Amino acid sequence: MATDQTNSAAEVLLAPVPGPGPLRQRLERAIVGDIASGRLTPGTALPPSRTLADTLGISRWVVTEAYGHLVGKGVLEARTGSATRVAAVPPGASSVDPVEIRPRQDRPAAPGPGLEHAPGRATHDLAPGVPDLRHVPREAWVRAARDALAEATNQDLGAQPPAGHPAARAAVATHLRRSRVVSGPDAAVVLTRGAADGMSRIAAALAAAGHTHLLVEDPSWAALRDVATGAGLVPVPVPVDDDGIAPEPLRAEAARTGARAALLTPAHQFPLGAALPDDRRAALLDWAREVDGLIIEDDYDAEFRYDRRPVPALQGLDPDRVLLLGSTSKTLAPAFGIGWMVVPPRWRAPVLDVSVRRGPAPGPATLDQLTLARFVADGAYARHLRAARTRYARRRAALLAGLERELPGARIGGIAAGMHVTVDLAGVRVGADADAADAVVVDAAAVVREGAARDLALVDLRRYQATPSARSTVLVVGYGNLADARLPAAVRGLRAAVEAAAG
Repeated sequence: MATDQTNSAAEVLLAPVPGPGPLRQRLERAIVGDIASGRLTPGTALPPSRTLADTLGISRWVVTEAYGHLVGKGVLEARTGSATRVAAVPPGASSVDPVEIRPRQDRPAAPGPGLEHAPGRATHDLAPGVPDLRHVPREAWVRAARDALAEATNQDLGAQPPAGHPAARAAVATHLRRSRVVSGPDAAVVLTRGAADGMSRIAAALAAAGHTHLLVEDPSWAALRDVATGAGLVPVPVPVDDDGIAPEPLRAEAARTGARAALLTPAHQFPLGAALPDDRRAALLDWAREVDGLIIEDDYDAEFRYDRRPVPALQGLDPDRVLLLGSTSKTLAPAFGIGWMVVPPRWRAPVLDVSVRRGPAPGPATLDQLTLARFVADGAYARHLRAARTRYARRRAALLAGLERELPGARIGGIAAGMHVTVDLAGVRVGADADAADAVVVDAAAVVREGAARDLALVDLRRYQATPSARSTVLVVGYGNLADARLPAAVRGLRAAVEAAAG
């Protein structure tokens, strides 16, 4: 059956089915129901994941995961460079149950795990979470891929080990020991399709072991909270202050809910930007030992520290109590789809069991793994990281100087690390009121809307709060994917957006 390439669901109201269950499953039920009712016909293009997420006020990861699951079921079709569409020949009712759709076990998470916006859609990209896509080391990666394929044995081209190819696991382990002071044998490394994939595996293992709750930082990256929810865990928000998560509130929430696992970003808290002090690190590890618990360390951008050497991974202080998550999404690009876990001894068998149940190829393609191994062994990865650190440090300094010039009174938050800062507009003075004694009162959501009208990608802090506050004056401003030449214009555009929102 031919599909109408102009057919679009832009005017079709899509919303999750009300009721219990994970948000992702309820959105899938709604899409399947609309197909069954004829509201969505074969060939219909669904809204881009970002557009639908913004419309519904939910995480983009929820939408991309729902789309990905339905692609795996044959309900939807996805092609590179094209919209996700209703399948030309949708499966019969016997193959898709609109009431209960079970998660896929044989496909990766949907494209771009963890991305909250589509890179490159705004001329001035000030949204966080995306590295500099203009400086992806394409030639070095191609050389590593060519060499890896030439050297691969016949056995390498056969069945894929559930935990990943031994050579790639060894290369990742060596890199992490050197750069992150990680402790453990090569066998502790499990290769994944990214941080969200790794989180889904450990969350499933935790749920199978009887865990029901997961302590999470608030605010934090919503995608991993959603992954935990999808695995059956209940996220328990714990407030974050200027030094990161505090042990006392965490202990209180753990005692209240019975939670014995926590998801943290110790090296560089997202999005507030703190590095967890030594005393809090020690106290959190004491808690994990006391309750026989597990700390999941999201090491998302720890390679990028500009005022001193990066803080070593928490995992190195207690490899039996800390599972480290990492990926190339922030260091190279999300499209590489390669991540890793460093798993404590007692959790290796449960995580491996989850990986085996996901099918014959639970991780990234073997050739991609071998390419990464060669890329690391040849020193190309280390050279890329050094260049990226220099570039981001310079860009961060230029951004802060621009913000001081264009938005006097704005408070900048976060250590000199990563690819984002927070900008609190509560004390800002702009426009006719620049010399006034009182600061302009401006809502971050209004600034985001005014920024979009000026082709400026911005994010309100509320996007990352477990329960969004009624009002916010804080923006999370990224500079990873912002071209240096566009930085002055981007900051001027931000000032214009603030002035318009204040007016």
